[in-house]
Amino acid sequence: MIQQPLDVTSIGRVTPGPEADRLASASYAAMLDDLSLLTDEDWQRPTECEGWAVRDVVAHLVGAAAGHASTPVFVRQYVWGVRHRKAFGGSGLDAMNQGQIDGLGDQPGDVLITRLRELAPRAVAGRARRARLLGWAPLGLDKAGSWYEGMPSRTTMAELCSIVLTRDVWMHRFDLARAVGRAPTIDPAVDGRLVADVVADWAARHGQPFDLTLTGAAGGTYRAGSGGQLLALDALDFVRLMAGRRVDGETPASPLWTSKVLF
Repeated sequence: MIQQPLDVTSIGRVTPGPEADRLASASYAAMLDDLSLLTDEDWQRPTECEGWAVRDVVAHLVGAAAGHASTPVFVRQYVWGVRHRKAFGGSGLDAMNQGQIDGLGDQPGDVLITRLRELAPRAVAGRARRARLLGWAPLGLDKAGSWYEGMPSRTTMAELCSIVLTRDVWMHRFDLARAVGRAPTIDPAVDGRLVADVVADWAARHGQPFDLTLTGAAGGTYRAGSGGQLLALDALDFVRLMAGRRVDGETPASPLWTSKVLF
């Protein structure tokens, strides 16, 4: 039986609540599972995140989780980023991320893993609390530094806490897998749901009809409107494309790819 494409208008977005918390926790758990497999040599391997080795990516995740778990820590990180944005091409976010890494000094990999495992539940709880209390608050992003063309420049605290920060952990897991040459484990219930949310987000941003087939364990078929362009690629290549990352597989040419989503 041929599966009919899913109408993107029927995809419920990930919003603050139990589902968002479940996906956030699952993304941290998958990351921790992958980190447990790293060798001593792996920690120094370069990643596609400019200037960051594997250890730097993990240190960023630990520092970010500390900020998500504690509002005072987050405020200190944010203020530091604003004060040092000029040194990072005008991007307060890039400055804050580097501050998170620098703040952890030369702590070894096993210490970083232990710290992330301790922080992850508190980070998820802190994000849920922030989304509940401050979800209405608008947030602007500097169009500088690692900001890329087509990426949104505004979001809300609710969107940031419920899905964007989960996507950050999720995408960095794929970054690390590529850096060490190990295929990531895919859970369709988690990764497939996150892919579907990216599809719905992307579709809303460009508003054009399409028929999209995403292959792989996290994939699916999606449709918006009628008479749209037929597009097909690997599901993980699609999310990498949406995150402004390099894509290895063949990507069909389309003006729709100029619309990106936040990670």
